[in-house]
Amino acid sequence: MMTYALLAVPFLVAALVVLVVAQRRTGGPSWRVVGGVVGVLLVLTVAFDNVIVGVGLVGYDDDLTLGVRLGVAPVEDLAYAVGAALLLPAVWRLLGARPEVDR
Repeated sequence: MMTYALLAVPFLVAALVVLVVAQRRTGGPSWRVVGGVVGVLLVLTVAFDNVIVGVGLVGYDDDLTLGVRLGVAPVEDLAYAVGAALLLPAVWRLLGARPEVDR
């Protein structure tokens, strides 16, 4: 049975691969930048997911979640924010961002 967590795995793996490639080719992004992006996106995701799930705009089948919720939103929703936080700074560096951006 495909669960929401299993659905997120290929996205997270792809984001990690791109991050590793960016680290090897460009030496970046810095972990401080990645950590900052992860932190900001997690806070925003938790806040806005609770709103959209709470008002009924998005719903989840409880049988397909891990059962852990942050407010009313399942924890699986955070996987996409983490994936984006890994992917976006890596792509930024691969596209030629200057190292000064990482400081």
